Amino acid sequence: MKTVLSSLAFMALATVSHAETFTLSSPDIKADSVIDKRFEFNGFGCSGENTSPALSWKGAPKEAKAFAVTVYDPDAPTGSGWWHWLAINIPADVQALAANAGAIGGANLPKGASHGRSDFGFAGWGGVCPPQGGKPHRYIFTVHALKAPLEVPADATAALTGYFMGMNTIAKASFTATYSRAAAK
Repeated sequence: MKTVLSSLAFMALATVSHAETFTLSSPDIKADSVIDKRFEFNGFGCSGENTSPALSWKGAPKEAKAFAVTVYDPDAPTGSGWWHWLAINIPADVQALAANAGAIGGANLPKGASHGRSDFGFAGWGGVCPPQGGKPHRYIFTVHALKAPLEVPADATAALTGYFMGMNTIAKASFTATYSRAAAK
């Protein structure tokens, strides 16, 4: 019994240790910073450039067969948050997405990758766009290391895509940044 417990403790430490080395970063948006207006949506009263930031990751598990990147706002006044971006089936040998990889149509994604449908109703980056005059919203950028590429319908909702991601994620790395818009004058 003692050997089994020791083995389980070692496996838990190895998992925690490995998870701590998987990191996600961006040269455009630093963790715990305020997001620049150029990443704001262009619509719904917002007037940004609606471009996605460059992202890179390192320390992913060797077992990863693909990656997915998500951007989620848990503070959206919907009762369920807001999915701003889902990029799926990023090849396992890719460790970065260039700025504006989220362009609608997927032309700026690595070969084999695709967009899932965001809560804006389209497949591609939907920039930050919190209600005017409210408290800053948190935007959680996450890269998921997947044990297999995802097989989801092209018109799948963000929730359905998220379900398949959750069932296939072997590790993930995140950072959070904030954004707010001034009250209307």
